[in-house]
Amino acid sequence: MRAIVQDEYGPPHVLSLGEVPIPTPGAGDVLIRVHAAGVDYGVWHVMTGLPLIGRLGFGLRRPRNRVPGMDVAGVVESVGANVTAFRPGDEVYGAATGAYAQFALARPGKLARKPANLSFTEAAATPTSGVTALRAVGQVTAGEKVLVIGAGGGVGSFATQLAVTGGAHVTAVCSTAKADLVRSLGARAVIDYTREPLTGTYDLIIDIAGRRPLALLRGLLTERGRLVIVGGEGGGRWFGGLGRLLAARLITPFTRRRLDARIALTRTADLEALRDLIEAGAVRPAVGRTYSLAEASTAVGDLATGNAPGKLVITVDSGTPGSIPRGEP
Repeated sequence: MRAIVQDEYGPPHVLSLGEVPIPTPGAGDVLIRVHAAGVDYGVWHVMTGLPLIGRLGFGLRRPRNRVPGMDVAGVVESVGANVTAFRPGDEVYGAATGAYAQFALARPGKLARKPANLSFTEAAATPTSGVTALRAVGQVTAGEKVLVIGAGGGVGSFATQLAVTGGAHVTAVCSTAKADLVRSLGARAVIDYTREPLTGTYDLIIDIAGRRPLALLRGLLTERGRLVIVGGEGGGRWFGGLGRLLAARLITPFTRRRLDARIALTRTADLEALRDLIEAGAVRPAVGRTYSLAEASTAVGDLATGNAPGKLVITVDSGTPGSIPRGEP
């Protein structure tokens, strides 16, 4: 089968299109015929091997999983003997291992049935970003003031919609190029960070951009406001933005303001909650650009620049059901 392969850490050119065998599902696995795969910062971290502490999980000298990609949407091709939640032919979305390929393996606990009103491309844009936003926003109260920093990206576009759905007044922080997108998602005000500083006071700040000092963000909170830091970008080579996440946790016991950090894992229950919201019309993935499988390195490079609006998605031609993809013995 065709797949993106990576044999070393480095910039986007380490990702190349190759041929690998179709993975064989174990007793607890689901084999998915991939239709689309999302592009997220988890792929960038594995590609670069940064921060270096992450290599304890990725692989010390080279990636442990040769085929990258996690967010997936497709059709169940086959299931292991112990899998009862899904069967061949089911349309699913969620998290898989090696999603940048024609076929990928996933655990049932990381999958759910695809929202009926989404295309495969839209569904692939949803799992990591949607679940992370769901956890970050939590329960908002009608009338609360929410600041979403990085509102024009994958997580931010979901967070903006979820906060608006909860009745909050959302101020979105983004670049000039993404202002129209965040307004279309329901943001009442937009701060263009390329032209103006962050101002105002907020009951909840969701910081997805990951580089602003904690002291600055705390100063924008109400007396009992909440700050949620999403992801760990920025920082040095060894620990990246993880030091900032740890600092937030350490400060929280000594202040009335609640500082938290979220790195959400994709689970079936959260995917089902998102599916209900999507099918009800409350939220929808904001797909910015799509790429072919051969353009995966370009997609990850565009993600790293931060210039592309919304969520980036790779579409995959998996062949006709029942056919044997090229490259499989």
